[in-house]
Amino acid sequence: MKTVGLILLILLGVCVLLVLAAVIRTLATPAKKSEWTAKREPEREAEYAEKLARMVRVETVSKKSEEDREKFLRFHRELEQLFPLVHKTLEKTEIDCNLLFRWKGKSSDKPVVLMAHQDVVPAEGEWLHEPYSGDIEGGKVWGRGTADTKCSLMAFFQAVEELIADGYVPDQDVYLSSSCTEETGGGGCQKLVEEMKRRGVRPYLVIDEGGAIVEEPIGGVKGHYAMIGVLEKGMGNLRISARSNGGHSSMPKKNSPIARLASFVRDVEKHDPMIVEFEPEVAAMFKTLAPYGPFAYRLLFGNLWLFKPLLKKLMPSISPAAAALLRTTVAFTMQSGSDAVNVMPQEATVTINLRYIPHQDREASNAAIRAIAEKHGLEMTDLGGHSAYPPVSITSDAYHLVERVAGEVFPGLPTCPYIMTGGTDAAYYQAICDACIRFSPVVFGPDQMKGMHGLNENIDTFSLPGAVDFYKAVIRANK
Repeated sequence: MKTVGLILLILLGVCVLLVLAAVIRTLATPAKKSEWTAKREPEREAEYAEKLARMVRVETVSKKSEEDREKFLRFHRELEQLFPLVHKTLEKTEIDCNLLFRWKGKSSDKPVVLMAHQDVVPAEGEWLHEPYSGDIEGGKVWGRGTADTKCSLMAFFQAVEELIADGYVPDQDVYLSSSCTEETGGGGCQKLVEEMKRRGVRPYLVIDEGGAIVEEPIGGVKGHYAMIGVLEKGMGNLRISARSNGGHSSMPKKNSPIARLASFVRDVEKHDPMIVEFEPEVAAMFKTLAPYGPFAYRLLFGNLWLFKPLLKKLMPSISPAAAALLRTTVAFTMQSGSDAVNVMPQEATVTINLRYIPHQDREASNAAIRAIAEKHGLEMTDLGGHSAYPPVSITSDAYHLVERVAGEVFPGLPTCPYIMTGGTDAAYYQAICDACIRFSPVVFGPDQMKGMHGLNENIDTFSLPGAVDFYKAVIRANK
């Protein structure tokens, strides 16, 4: 017993020394502060806000069950009026209302693709400003698509417009890419990529939506940060089915299809089968943000070498956002049963949407769900999907170019790698580009976060000049 006690005492002492070393290391590491504030340029803000407002006033809702070419052709005519030099100078290709412009540079060795989609999601509910009004009020442009993503579309069209007006010729080819099917998961962007393949074009850099200049990206980390998306999680859907002989509800049998599904759902939520782990890009994100947080944050995330096991236990229970960064997520989204209130279902189903993390890909994640389904006597049908896409190397020249440009255009703004938990059109470009970066150079505060696919979507006008300057700087920096 004395030996056991001595071993425990030694282990306790080692733990104390390790924690003490982490505390000393944290105290010795200077705390940082995000110093960036938006530069106000009233004349440019007004000009760009009006252009964005005109784009918002052309309704471009995309629906899987509907093809309305005319609304997108109207939008294209609006773009032509707003950006005449782009349309006069660049080579335009339209494929089923999806747009691809090529600005020929002095070289075609390292082409860059700037992209944002034309389509928007439907606008429902009661808005403070009509969803397609394009009202400019209170320092904001209001309407569906202002943030997602007509602001970026306006910004890079305007950037090229101004560079052409200045007589600038890019060192490398520049492509402007815009699909009209992003919000419905359609194949519009895929058609543009197939056209690029046909031409033998392999982009050096692609910049699409994803991260942004985010206010307080994690609770306690104050200020604004350029969250540069370098990894997009995978996505898939599963249908879980329970069967029986049915029957009248006046004589219900135990273990009915719905009861078995309910037990399955509870089992998955109570005993989540997904593996929690820090992807290298996630670890880099927290390490980058650590110096900007309060002491406890700096201690934990600045010393992942020590606290990673603890954080893997705690973070998934702290918030859904934290869980999404560390594991495949499982969301129960649809269910069905009997068509009548007094009939026991012969079949009941529940549908699951999964967002796959690289360390537990589609095959492994689906297998974990299948094992639980079979334990409850249920059938699983794979409705399709894909694993996570290869990440952009945060040590690559392309990533450093974006990081450097963001620092130059937005002085005092820290940059940080970011993990995309949603889907983007940039995924299609992964087939021909190793550096598909998800980053919109606009400010996303609480209002923009709430308005994304929700009510009262808007963008601050002060965001717009910086966004235009960012795209101009990317084009100039790509030598």
